[in-house]
Amino acid sequence: RKNTKRVPSFRKLLRTSKIKLDNKLKNKQYKQQSAAKKYRKQQKKLREAVRDAISRKPFPLEECKKKQVAEKREEEEEDALPLDMMDEEDLKLMEDLAQKASFLTRDLSSNEPVHVKKRKHESVIDKYEKVPRRMQTEPEKEVIHLLPIKDKGGIIPRTMEKPVLSATQDEEEDTEEMEEAEDFNQESLPVLTPEEMADQRRQKLQGRKMHIAALASAILSEPDNNIKKLKELRAMLMEQDPNVSVIVRKLVMVSLMEIFKDIVPSYKIRPLTEAEKATKVKKETQKLREFEEGLVSQYKFYLENLEQTIKDWKQRKLKKSNVISLKAYKGLAEIAVKCLCELLVALPHFNFHNNIIVLIVPLMNDASKTISQLCCEAVKKLFKQDKLGYASLGVVKVISGLVRGRNYDVRPEVLKVFLHLRIKEVELQKDSEDIAPKKKFMTYKEKRKNLSRMQRKWKKAEEKLERELLEAEASESKEKKLKLHTETLNIVFVTYFRILKKAQKSPLLPAVLEGLAKFAHLINVEFFDDLVIVLHSLIASGSLSYRESLHCILSAFHILSGQGDVLNIDPMKFYTHLYKTLFSLHAGSTNDDIEIVLQCLDVMFAKRRKQVSHQRVLAFLKRLSTLALHVLPNSSVGILATNRVLMQTFSKMDFLLDNESQGSGVYLPELDEPEHCNAQNTALWELHLLERHYHPTVQKFAAHLIVGAPTEGSGALSLDLSQRPATELFEAHSTRGMTFNPPVASVTPRRKDTFAGMDSFINEELSKQLQQHISETVVHKPLDFAKHLKESPLS
Repeated sequence: RKNTKRVPSFRKLLRTSKIKLDNKLKNKQYKQQSAAKKYRKQQKKLREAVRDAISRKPFPLEECKKKQVAEKREEEEEDALPLDMMDEEDLKLMEDLAQKASFLTRDLSSNEPVHVKKRKHESVIDKYEKVPRRMQTEPEKEVIHLLPIKDKGGIIPRTMEKPVLSATQDEEEDTEEMEEAEDFNQESLPVLTPEEMADQRRQKLQGRKMHIAALASAILSEPDNNIKKLKELRAMLMEQDPNVSVIVRKLVMVSLMEIFKDIVPSYKIRPLTEAEKATKVKKETQKLREFEEGLVSQYKFYLENLEQTIKDWKQRKLKKSNVISLKAYKGLAEIAVKCLCELLVALPHFNFHNNIIVLIVPLMNDASKTISQLCCEAVKKLFKQDKLGYASLGVVKVISGLVRGRNYDVRPEVLKVFLHLRIKEVELQKDSEDIAPKKKFMTYKEKRKNLSRMQRKWKKAEEKLERELLEAEASESKEKKLKLHTETLNIVFVTYFRILKKAQKSPLLPAVLEGLAKFAHLINVEFFDDLVIVLHSLIASGSLSYRESLHCILSAFHILSGQGDVLNIDPMKFYTHLYKTLFSLHAGSTNDDIEIVLQCLDVMFAKRRKQVSHQRVLAFLKRLSTLALHVLPNSSVGILATNRVLMQTFSKMDFLLDNESQGSGVYLPELDEPEHCNAQNTALWELHLLERHYHPTVQKFAAHLIVGAPTEGSGALSLDLSQRPATELFEAHSTRGMTFNPPVASVTPRRKDTFAGMDSFINEELSKQLQQHISETVVHKPLDFAKHLKESPLS
């Protein structure tokens, strides 16, 4: 029988919640189980009835032989009472019973009463006792029920024993069927060569590509009318052809991602309320609602498909109906992750963005380096583009939960993305100016020239109202931004402090110290004292690497240079540690750490010039000049630029440019205390060596410092070098490509002069040899000389 039940529409399925769908599925399963149970009970009753009918042989309705009838009548006459001796009531009862067919056709051998059907409350035990016993001598055979026969006596059921085949016969039949199927397949399917198979695959793939392109172009041309084609395109994610399934699924994933990036509106779509659904609206409004509803549902299903692809690959699961191998699933998972990363960055305002964040953040800690790097780069881009801070706050919350849930056993790159957060006072002011639109109002002259008196009056009131609205909007957005940034930073600092407290030996410590160095000026003043003590204890423990100790120093000085000025904390131990460890830097692996050293020097001296003594500055100036001799050129440029700032910021630094000692004592270069090394009694002889350096920029800086670092005159630097900070010069002159950066113009002699000198030299030599040869030949062999002149190329 054909199933006439109506299939629910797609819109009805969208309105149905997941709980309701689960309940419907459970009810359907329960009904199927109940129907199966009921069917088994009916079959059991039918088998019992058949067994009962077989055991009770029905009395045949045939005329008995006369002898048997005569014998029975004689026996009845002997046993029964004569009719004339019976009462009238008993005789009437016998006549009534004789008129009933059941009385005549009933099996008299059974003890079953006549009115058994009228008994409603019959005992189960009595009924069981009335069934005749049979010996279970033979095993019960399976019975096939045939059509019954109906005659004058009633319905006679018919059965037949099911023939049982032996196991060997079954196996033979199965093998025969398999052989027949194989023969059929071999005969029906022609054998293709590898070239034909490749050509066939190429044709299939080209057809799928054309179909994807047609659907995508139709959706992009008219999204509101062709929103149903999104479902058709999404259905191609389940491509079952094993030859092209992997490529087709990848193409569909990327195509859907680009389509959603193009057709998604610039606002978040909320679900309609019941009251809104009940109200009548215009056709255009209803069409827009249907488009938005279909777009959100298809976007949701697409994200679920991407999530399921990643989960199947992570759990190494393959469905029975799937045609893709585990090796190919890795490529599919990488494409799915790329699509999610693109949507994370491109659609932070649209629906399900928080769901994408929850998917992406755990993948930042994935064992696969490719996937981890993709997710980290996507989060960095999101932080850089996020002006208001909603998306950044969501990502920071999930990262903090991930770090805590994994017991701080995550990759350092997960925490390093915090360094790209747009939380700075300068950027906050800039963003507030960007958000508040600048409205251009008419001047008084323009109003007087173009407007009447009444129009000027109305224009004045309108401009006043617009100014008030703009001020209110700008202040509100600024307050929101400050609130979001404060909440974000609180979560970041809580994560950092937990690691400093509970996991000081974790590989996350460098990322924590680097983050503290960047955001230290935004920490609450209440935590400054404790944080400085913790940083000093970390340095004193000796368990940190050199780079980590530099980050500790930088964090401490960031804290003390901002709001920490009001605190009475002596940072002398941090100065001493940096002075002591400066010679750990060299032209090898620690060359990149010089950038952090330059940042530390800028915070320690330039921003704290009033709290630093001249003796300390002289000691650092001498040691930095010595350090510039055995590092790479970009590091030398950065160090000399820092020395230039020190000489211009602090007075009396020209002591080190004189050979005569300025005080008592002898300079002690091996002493680790900058205050007591007597640096005023030495000279910067290193500058004369640096003046003959092979790098031209180092030569310029050394010559500039020898004459006292003047700001103008013949010894002044060019604007390109003097106005750039030391860290920027360090990056600009990097030699990572084993070349000068920026490239140095080569000085070569002019080609004309070179060849002219070479020609004169060759001519002189040739003339000398020729004269000697002529003199020898003319004197001793004149005939040979004449012959030689004829054959000589010079002739």
